[in-house]
Amino acid sequence: QVQLVESAGGLVQAGGSLRLSCAASGRTVSSYPMGWFRQAPGKEREFVAAIRRSTYYADSVRGRFAISRDNAKNTVYLQMNSLKPEDTDVYYCASYRLTNPPEFRPTMTSEYDYWGQGTQVTVSS
Repeated sequence: QVQLVESAGGLVQAGGSLRLSCAASGRTVSSYPMGWFRQAPGKEREFVAAIRRSTYYADSVRGRFAISRDNAKNTVYLQMNSLKPEDTDVYYCASYRLTNPPEFRPTMTSEYDYWGQGTQVTVSS
């Protein structure tokens, strides 16, 4: 059984930093593309970042956020710097459904088959 367990988010002031982690079990993060998404109440879940052989970012976070993984710990991270109030959301990590997709579509939620429970990040102004 695959489980993705995210670390606690938190409350941070605008301009601050926060690192989220996602510990995986039942699936090897080095074998599957992994992603981070976020969702506000009443809105669709949106893509934040993904990692495969390369890294991919939403325009809104590029240059501020960084996705990485530690294969030894089977964990994926999302380092968030220069946080803004509009980054306030519930953040989810997810595992792509294929190990070597012929067509990689990292921004599409339907391409991910396992999700973490979500963790709240709140950025105060």
